[in-house]
Amino acid sequence: MSLGERDLPAEADAVLGQLTDGLGPEEAALALAVVANRTAARLHTLSRHEAAERKEQPEWPAWAQLQNAARTMVLQASTCRDLAARLLGRKP
Repeated sequence: MSLGERDLPAEADAVLGQLTDGLGPEEAALALAVVANRTAARLHTLSRHEAAERKEQPEWPAWAQLQNAARTMVLQASTCRDLAARLLGRKP
C-alpha cells in the first residue's frame, strides 16, 4: 500500500491511543510530550540531512524551511516534555 492510500492521521491516532489508554491525565501528558519530542527530533534530523543533500537544487528551500520549523518544534516539544514531567513530580 502506498503512502497516498494510507490514512496517516487515523494510524497516528491508533498508535497514540495504544500509548495512552489506561493512563491518568498526568501520565498521558508525559507520554504524549515524550512522543512529540522524539518525533520533532527525528523530523529535524531527517530535514537537516535532506537539506544538506539538496543544497543548490530546486527543492532545497522547502527542506531548509522544514528543518527550521522542526528545530523550533524540538525546542517547544522539549519544554512540553519537561513541564509534563513536573506534573508527575519528575525532574526533566
